[in-house]
Amino acid sequence: MAATRPPRVIEIGAGAGALTAYLVERVPEVIAIELDPRLAGELRRRFASQAGLTVVEGDVLATDLGQWGPAAVAGNLPYYITSPVVEQVLGMGPLLLGAVLLVQKEVAERLTAAPGTRDYGWLTVATQLSAEVQILFGVPPSAFTPPPKVDSAVVRLAPRSRADLEDREGFLEFARLCFRHKRKTLRNNLTPAYGRAALELPESSRRAEQLSIEELIAIYARLRR
Repeated sequence: MAATRPPRVIEIGAGAGALTAYLVERVPEVIAIELDPRLAGELRRRFASQAGLTVVEGDVLATDLGQWGPAAVAGNLPYYITSPVVEQVLGMGPLLLGAVLLVQKEVAERLTAAPGTRDYGWLTVATQLSAEVQILFGVPPSAFTPPPKVDSAVVRLAPRSRADLEDREGFLEFARLCFRHKRKTLRNNLTPAYGRAALELPESSRRAEQLSIEELIAIYARLRR
């Protein structure tokens, strides 16, 4: 996230308002999204005097995060929907000013993985395509009540544009096919979509997990010709 304070922060999963209380004192406008009606009501009552706070009762996955304009995003992501929420956040495109998210440590390692490692996969590519990802620090189970059975980590996403990629959505679908069966080669994964003749490429015998984002983009560009 940028060093300057953003004009607006979207908080995902505001819960009882622990992070919300911090944000409303420091940011002009806070959009707190909370699925639980009871907690949403408590947030409205607790922060009734905060004119800059809007509580949105609903499912973040059914919410257009770009409707409020440019914003940073923060939140403690529910572990079972972390991947789709990260995709939704990145889908804000140029409206995303940055994000700081608490996620399961295993997911944080996937988001920051390098090619050739076991954690490198489609989620890695989809995230690093649009942002520089950094693990800020780990969070032990003892920091929560009740404590979960897994470790957590706070990650920062700093958006970046890709001048070498015009069709982001098309590339992401291509990358999804590349990683469809992680242990199979590109040739085996892509033949149903592109045909064997088109895949007479030097990289076809390699697996997607062995290729950098730049290499995958180059292959996608060649197959689109």
